[in-house]
Amino acid sequence: MINITETDKKFIKMACELASENIDNGGGPFGAVIVKDGEVVATGCNRVTAINDPTAHAEVTAIREACRKCENFKLDDCVIYSSCEPCPMCLSAIYWAGISKVYYANTKFDAAAIDFDDNFIYEEIAKPYEIRSIPFIHVKDKNAIDHFKKWSSKEDKIEY
Repeated sequence: MINITETDKKFIKMACELASENIDNGGGPFGAVIVKDGEVVATGCNRVTAINDPTAHAEVTAIREACRKCENFKLDDCVIYSSCEPCPMCLSAIYWAGISKVYYANTKFDAAAIDFDDNFIYEEIAKPYEIRSIPFIHVKDKNAIDHFKKWSSKEDKIEY
C-alpha cells in the first residue's frame, strides 16, 4: 500500500490550484508541480490554446522548467504532482526525464468526461502502422543509418 502523506496532499492541492488559476488565464484545466527533496523545483500549466502549442501540457511545461533550473535533462530525484493522470505524451516525457514518482488527482476517465479523452491515442499506438488513422510510412534510404552509426561510435556522447 502506498503511503500518501500530508506533504503529498499539499502538492496535489497546489497542482489543482494552478489548474484552476490557469483556466482564468486562458489555459486548460491542468496543473503540475515538480518537487525535489520536499521543495518545489518548477510548476507548469496547460498552455496549449494560449500559445498555440499542442505540446504545452502542464507536465511538459513543468518538466521543461525543471530541467532548465536544474541544468540537466534528467530529473531522477524528482517527483511530479499533477492535477490529472498524465496523457500518453506527458507520460512519455515523465519517463524520458527519469522522474521517480507520479502523483495525480483526477483520472483519465475524469478528463474524458470533460472532453479530454486520450483513449484514442492508446488505441492508435497498439494498431499496426498500416491501419492507424495517421499513415506511418517507412521510407528506405541506404544512407539513413549512417548518422545512427556515427552516434553509436561517438566516444564523448552523453547517453540518455
